Amino acid sequence: MVRLYSPFTVAIPFYGRRLHHTDRTSMFYKTDEPHGLPHDPLKSCVVPRPIGWISSLAADDTVNLAPFSFFNLLCSEPPMVMFAANGKHPHGHKDSIVNVEATGEFVCSMATWDLRQHVKETSAPVLPDTNEFELADLETEPSELVKPPRVKESPIHIECRYHQTVDLPCDIEDGRNTICIGHVVGVHIRDEALTDGLIDTARIKPLSRLGYQEFTIAEKVFAIPFLKK
Repeated sequence: MVRLYSPFTVAIPFYGRRLHHTDRTSMFYKTDEPHGLPHDPLKSCVVPRPIGWISSLAADDTVNLAPFSFFNLLCSEPPMVMFAANGKHPHGHKDSIVNVEATGEFVCSMATWDLRQHVKETSAPVLPDTNEFELADLETEPSELVKPPRVKESPIHIECRYHQTVDLPCDIEDGRNTICIGHVVGVHIRDEALTDGLIDTARIKPLSRLGYQEFTIAEKVFAIPFLKK
């Protein structure tokens, strides 16, 4: 086997412990101590994570759109979703959580492979008075039950009313780690996202976050019949 080494390779000290088992070796590190790897591996240990593309309105009706990789469905009876706004922007707390707490509504539009570049553009830490729909050249579409607009190009939209915020510890000075929970009050599904009355995940290719700067898409789908639907 030939190993190729970059002339720019930097030796990185390893601080974690190597654990030896009967047939393989693994590492262990305490999360409050250096891990010794080139980048923090934790986000690659919980993957893939669906992306919540959250649109909201500020108190002055300024439109905001931002992707969150800490996002998920929490329960179905009643239907509740969450997104976690963590850390801070250079200008202060994340605009999405500020807006939702102020106005009580948000929409989650599905991020897909076809919209990946637009998702990236809306992740920029721009000032609160910036309209990310315009920044990313996206069209808005009115919602039915809430005021924030939907991403017209997206195949699925989830309209939500604010339920509560759970504040978590934050190690970033002046930062804020929050879980924003919303009650789903309406769902839009484009006809082209359906096949035989079912959402065709492989066709619409939802975008998900891995660790580091890596993403993936859901395009290989299989059924396990014994699982609860």
